[in-house]
Parts: sequence; C-alpha cells; structure tokens
Amino acid sequence: MNEKIILLTNDDGINSEGIHTLYRALKEDNRFNVIVVAPDKERSSVGHAITVFHPISVRKEYREGKFFGYAVDGTPADCVKIAINAILEKSPDLLISGINRGPNLGESIIYSGTVSAAIEGAILGVPSIAVSINNIIDPDYNYAASFIRRLAHQVIENGGIPSGTLINVNVPDVSEDEIKGVKITKQSSAKVVDKFIKRVDPRGKSYYWMDWDFDGGLEDEDSDYAAVKNNYISITPIHYDMTNYKVLDHFKKWDIKK
Repeated sequence: MNEKIILLTNDDGINSEGIHTLYRALKEDNRFNVIVVAPDKERSSVGHAITVFHPISVRKEYREGKFFGYAVDGTPADCVKIAINAILEKSPDLLISGINRGPNLGESIIYSGTVSAAIEGAILGVPSIAVSINNIIDPDYNYAASFIRRLAHQVIENGGIPSGTLINVNVPDVSEDEIKGVKITKQSSAKVVDKFIKRVDPRGKSYYWMDWDFDGGLEDEDSDYAAVKNNYISITPIHYDMTNYKVLDHFKKWDIKK
C-alpha cells in the first residue's frame, strides 16, 4: 500500500492529550503520512461554526523541538477547510477528528466540534472519522488510538466511506479486556440536559455557568448510547443530509400555496 495522507484535527486543541496520543499511534505505521491541523486552543461545543468576519491565523507548532503540525486560530471546521483548500498540496486520503475528551452520543453530536470537523471533511469529499472516548476526567486514550489506527486501515482497504457519510466512533474508557466488541449503531435519543448554575459577582450582577448531563432516553440496544454503556465500541454512520424523508409526503398533503 502506498503512503496515505491522514489529516488529523480535533476540537480540544492542538495541545490536547487525545490528539497527541492518536498522532503517536498513527505514526507507528510508516504507511501513514500524518498531518496535524488543529485549533490553537480548545474549541469544544462550537458545532459547525466557521470564521468569516476576521482573518484566520496559522502558525507552525513544535513539540519537543520537532515540527508537530499547524495551529489555527479558528474552529474545527475552519481547520478542515483551510487544511484541504490552502495548506495541503493534495487532498488527504482520510480525515480523523479526535480523540475527543468525552463522548459524542445522541443529540450531543449537533453541538460537537469533533463531529463537525468530520462532517466538513465529508462535505469536501474526504472519508472522515470522528472519535471520542467516554470519559471527561483523565481518560486513557491508548486503546482508542490503537483501535482507530486499525480502523483507518480498514476504511482505506475497503475503498473509503460512502459519499456524504462519516463515521462517528465512541470508545468506552475501560481496559481492553473489558471491551466486549464493536457494534454498528444508530444515533440514540440521548439528550443533553442543560443545567444553569447562578452566581452573583461582587457588584451584585447575576451570571450563570452552564453545565449539562446526559439523559439516555429510551433504551435501544442498537443505539450508540446503549452500546457504549454496555462496553461496546459504537460506530455510527452519519449523513449530513438532514432532510427528514419520512415526512415529505406529510407536508406535501398540506398543499401550501404561494
């Protein structure tokens, strides 16, 4: 197999442990040419936002004295756009976004910068993977990174990913021995439940910290939430066409006039 170009990005920022662990795992395979283009700081939960009202700065980032990648003063979607359209000499063979600290399951994928970076890759015609680990506090990324390295080969060897589709991967944060297997899943009904914590500043003005929890919704063994909860790796194909085809005929019956 000829050397394949992998574009690596995330939303936790170029200095996050998740992207460094995944970079090291991918670099162990000399068939991969890994190029990092990631936000210069954490840009979690920005969704598919892009920067249009000011210039986007890019700088070279070094780690332990060696060139590591490009740090972008922008969103995850910005990173993918600028990488493919300006930085890289040719389009990558694969885009991987992650490893994200914390899961991207159910409705949370709407807010996820990690998933949105992969969506942008799919929009630009690049096979794309979003990967997250189901732990926010001190996760161990090593097994997830080795799994994604193997999955990257499978994607390439199978001719990529169907057009307009990305795959959203969520890995339980347990030991390899505790991983029960891999499930191809659907997006669950798990909801992000917002919590606002009210505070008062020294001048008596109110302000709020936003926090959130997951509500798993209805248990469905074929869903991403149930798979991860039961220590399976969840792989969910996602399409950026958000048309609800099931209800097209419903609205056609309304006979809406101009």
